[in-house]
Amino acid sequence: MHFDLIDLRLYLHILDTGNITAGAARSHLSLAAASARIRAMESSLGIAFLDRGRRGVTPTPAGKALARHARLLLQQAEHLRQDLAEYANGVKGQVRLLCNTTALSEYLPELLAGFLREHPNLDIDLQELPSLRITQALRQGTADLGVISDAVDTHGLQTLPFRDDPLVLIVPLDHPLATAGFIDSLQYDYVGLAANSALAVYLEEQALHAGFRLQTRIRADSFDGLIRMVAGGAGLGIVPQAALERWPSERRFKVQPLREAWACRKLLLCARDFEQLPGYARALFVALALPLRKNP
Repeated sequence: MHFDLIDLRLYLHILDTGNITAGAARSHLSLAAASARIRAMESSLGIAFLDRGRRGVTPTPAGKALARHARLLLQQAEHLRQDLAEYANGVKGQVRLLCNTTALSEYLPELLAGFLREHPNLDIDLQELPSLRITQALRQGTADLGVISDAVDTHGLQTLPFRDDPLVLIVPLDHPLATAGFIDSLQYDYVGLAANSALAVYLEEQALHAGFRLQTRIRADSFDGLIRMVAGGAGLGIVPQAALERWPSERRFKVQPLREAWACRKLLLCARDFEQLPGYARALFVALALPLRKNP
């Protein structure tokens, strides 16, 4: 058996994209080179790892086993690279941090800026995702740390409280809505965030669970833009309480706390194992957790 890390990374890219062409592109390989590598992997053991069909490829039982081991091996290789990079002058390490919308816009910018200032040999791969996808990535070993909502299942992961993150309903001053119930608000038009933002996905899921669809009239690219549109009368909006703290005291909208349990969120710092994080990721974890120790 002669697999290298390029083979394993290519194989996972193919599974993630569902076809060899896209997997090859993500690996920066030609289709011919990628196909040859996969055939060589299969030939070396005499086992097929992929079922090939008109709509793409799916892993065989052996291919699923290979994927599990490949993710672990690549994670260990990245940990090795990060740990050794600490001993090499001028070599940069990287931490992959996944977070939800509120953490990205409200809580992390200053923390991460200070951390990067103190760690010039470190880059952070920061990406916004829904909390459920973050936990999946952590379990698969494709991310180091995550900041998630406490509404998702964290089985098999370690968590630490990060911030309270209640959601509130904001309403134009002259709007007829009289109660703060989420279901009551769904008969009116909303101002939303970008459709692929983690909070937009979360709110649309809550509306569907209640048997309704969120009527989004227009989308903003930030909490600031959303709040300004609500103040101008474009519709209702739901934002984190933290997003209102920077807003002027003279507001042209009403703020109504939401009664639903899913809106009383807490954010969690999350990883597979805090003690087993590689060096740079461990340093970032300590930096993010330190304010929690100072302000229990």
